[in-house]
This record gives sequence, C-alpha cells and structure tokens, in this order.
Amino acid sequence: MLSDIEIAQQAKLKPIKEIASQVGISEDELEFYGKYKAKLSDELAQRVKDNPDGKLILVTAINPTPAGEGKTTTTAGLGQAMAKIGKKAIIALREPSLGPVFGIKGGAAGGGYAQVLPMEDINLHFTGDMHAITAANNLCCAMLDNHIQQGNSLMIDPRRILIKRCLDMNDRALRNIVLGLGGKVNGVPREDHFIITVASEVMAILCLANDIYDLKERLGKILVAYTYSGDPVYAKDLKADGAMTALLKDAIKPNLVQTLEGTPAIMHGGPFANIAHGCNSVRATKLALKLADYCITEAGFGSDLGAEKFLDIKCRYAGLSPSAIVVVATCRALKYNGGVPKSEVSEENLEALKRGIVNLGVHINNMRKYNVPVVVAINQFGSDTEAELKFIEDYCKENGADFALSNVFGKGGEGGIELANKVVEACEKPSAFEPIYSLDLSLKEKIEKIASTIYGASKVNYTTAAEKAINEVVSLGADKLPVCIAKTQYSLSDNPALLGAPENFEITVRNVSLSNGAGFVVVYTGDIMTMPGLPKVPAAHSIDVDENGKIVGLF
Repeated sequence: MLSDIEIAQQAKLKPIKEIASQVGISEDELEFYGKYKAKLSDELAQRVKDNPDGKLILVTAINPTPAGEGKTTTTAGLGQAMAKIGKKAIIALREPSLGPVFGIKGGAAGGGYAQVLPMEDINLHFTGDMHAITAANNLCCAMLDNHIQQGNSLMIDPRRILIKRCLDMNDRALRNIVLGLGGKVNGVPREDHFIITVASEVMAILCLANDIYDLKERLGKILVAYTYSGDPVYAKDLKADGAMTALLKDAIKPNLVQTLEGTPAIMHGGPFANIAHGCNSVRATKLALKLADYCITEAGFGSDLGAEKFLDIKCRYAGLSPSAIVVVATCRALKYNGGVPKSEVSEENLEALKRGIVNLGVHINNMRKYNVPVVVAINQFGSDTEAELKFIEDYCKENGADFALSNVFGKGGEGGIELANKVVEACEKPSAFEPIYSLDLSLKEKIEKIASTIYGASKVNYTTAAEKAINEVVSLGADKLPVCIAKTQYSLSDNPALLGAPENFEITVRNVSLSNGAGFVVVYTGDIMTMPGLPKVPAAHSIDVDENGKIVGLF
C-alpha cells in the first residue's frame, strides 16, 4: 500500500470554494489561503447563527499505544462514509502541532484513504495559527519583562512569574533557562521556562473564545505573576491584552479544508489533551453544527483525557450536547494493553486480547456515565484475524455496546458505511447529556470525582506544593471553575506502565495552576512535561524535499 503522503499527493483536490458551496458557504464568506485552504469569515458566522444545530458526534478512543488506534483516521473516514449514505456532514478537527510532527507521534490529518488535505500544509505551517498564538503569548512575556526592566511600577516579584514563553517545537533544552544575562541593559536576570505552544493558555483561550471580544477579555484575565505583597497581576495590568488580540485577529477564524473524498473539514486550534483540554475550537464546532446535519469531531488521546475534558469543560462552556460518542479500538492496541510488545502485536494472540480488552470496557462504561449513546468503532488492520475481530465483537455484544467494523484506512468512506449507519442510529436514541461533576464542588472534590469515576483510582494524594497552590486558587475565588487534569495518556492511572484496567491505584497531584483566562484549573499529576523532547530517532530524520520541491517522508 502507498504511504500516507503518497496517497495524499496523488489525490485530486477540489478548489476550496467548491467544498464550501457544498454546505452553503459563498465565495465572499471565504478568506483564501491559496486554492485549497480558506478561513471562514465572521460574516458567515453571523449569517448562520440562527440556523438549527445538527447532531454532534464525538470520536474518542481507548488509551493510546505505540501500536496505533487511528482516531483521526476514523473521524475523517466517518465523515466520508456519511456522504456515502447521503448524509450532510462536516468534520471538525484540531490543527497539528509541529512538536509531534517532527518528533515521534506524527501528524494529525488522518491516514490511508481517510485523510484531510492538503496534508503537507496542514501538518506544517497551515494558515499560521500556531505562529500567531506563539507570538501573542511571547509578546505578553516580553511586555512583562520589559515592565520589570523599566521600573516595575506594579511591583512584580520576579520569583513569582507564572506565564511561560512558548515554542511549537519539541525542545527539551528550553524547559529551564536563565534570561536577562549580559548586564543591566539586557534586563533583570531570572529563571524562566518554555512550554510547547499547544500547552499554552493562549491556545486554550483561542479554542474556548466565542468571538474576538470574548477573546480579548479572556486574554486580559491571564494570571501572569504575583507582586511582592502577594497580589495577583493579570495580562490586562500590563496592557498586553489589546496587542495580543491584534495578533490573533485572523487566527480566531476557523480554517476550511477537505477530506480525500471531498467532505468539508474545519480545522482550528490544537491544545494537547494530556497537558491541556484537547479539543478543537468552540467556534469551529458551533459553525459546523450550523452548516451541516452532522458534526463529527474528536478529542485527544483516550476518553479518560480528551473526551472527559470535551464533555466537562468544552461542552459546559459552549452549551453543547453530543448525540453520540464513538470509541475507537484496535486488536493491536488491545493486545498491547494485554502485555504483548509492539513488535508482536501483528501476531494472533487471543489470550493477550482477553487480558487487554478490559481497557475498552472501562472506556465504554465511562462514556455511558455521561448519558450519551456509545458506538464502538473496531478499526481494522490488515494483520487482524477473524478470531480476534469476532472476540471484540462478542465482547461488545456481551456488554450491550453497539459496534461496527471500520476499514476507512484501506477503503475510505466505503469502509466506514457500517459505522456511519450505526452512528446515525445512535444519534436518534435518547440522549440526556450531563457533565460528570458539578461546579459547586470544591477543587479537591472535582479532582477526586474524576479520579474515582473516570480513572478508577482508589485515592488521590496531594503534595505540599499542590496543597499550597489549591489554597491560592481558592483565595482568588476561582475554585468553582472546571478542572483540567494533566496526566499520562498511556494509562488510566498516572503511571504510564499500568496498562489495561488497573485497580487499587492512587493518583498523586504534584501541583495546580490557574488558567484564569481559559476558565479552568490545571491539575498536574505524574511526570507530565509541558515541553516535550525529541526521541533518539525523530521523525524529522525522514522528512525531506526532493529536487522538484515535493515534500517526502512526511508519514
């Protein structure tokens, strides 16, 4: 079979104005970035705001493994399959980060015959949103340090600066740095830290903002530092919010592209789910719901991370209510959860599958707790045997879960027709969506509710630093906000080595921070890095440009 990029480069793309016309968008409502990409104008959002909403479908997955699950591939393929059965659908996805693209995880445009195009553009600079977010964040940092240098009238304590510079690249050398060296003219020396752009609060704000005015207000609320006397300092105190908004005036507009088969796809925003809230923008999702009968979106990593945050944070703020949830699983990943090394997941092993399938069971049950119909998508690989596939199907039947075999990677929309029909049926079933916790609970009660109800933890422990940070959040009156738990994606616990469905484990909260502009409290567990590093052999080694200017090696 051809590689992903070979399939993508052989595809015949339609001009983006033709894709737009499929869902009633006029050429005047597009802001073109070449022939095949466009931003959707504010005028379009205003025109369709009173349209009835379509059905919202969330695609999530079991805990990710090196064997692969294919969540974005399933999302793209499901959108293509909807068209095959005569349904008007739009998919809404996150934008890829350059960190994983050049690191180890890869891009975020699907794969095989279920991709979003133009995949090279999407996985690299796209329409410049990531760069705009990086610039806005770093402008605030520069203004803060300049304020200290120019007399520090706000009396900012350099030891209590909270906002960090960011870069959309895996660069471990920037995790801990010292800046302001070289004499008085170069600033006040202090310790600083870089995070990856997709972990920044500016990214989270862009994805949760309703419009440009809401964006500015949220940016102004970013808690950037404390004074010597312990008072909070916000971005608006630095008078940074207006200029930051100016840098983001185009980035806040959703991007329109297409799948391999011409299904409209809106890609916008890209927070990581293990260190942020893991969903595309509220604006993109709401716009898709106004333009089509079905909006198919995804949340990062497994349902314990991305889906929980989608349902408890994004849906809560945006007033969204999903009609169906798709949980993606593969034989390979379930065998890995059952103790099989990556090198052996292509071999039939029913015993390992039996041990690992409990992970799927937890994710099915967790999503049911939100009172939304669930469908399991069994994402088929060429190495899967009939016995293994039947085992998963029987497990779903025994657990009362709807399911469908999906081969959108190898067959495109045609391979997802069974799944599309099951999802349409699920959307017609009663749905009484409700978040898993009330905002009236204390911070610890919210954390412990998620840990026990979604992760299955027996207890939550708090370090001294976490206890102090929680008290600070309470003192700022922000304890009634949702919580966004930063946790390993590889396990339901905070220990990536505990696969399957671990029991009798404890979660340790090591720190807590307030994302005041985004509107949630970030809770750090385990050893989560907000600036990832490159692996020993990064994907960047394989990426090149040939003599004709064509990109090669990009998946």
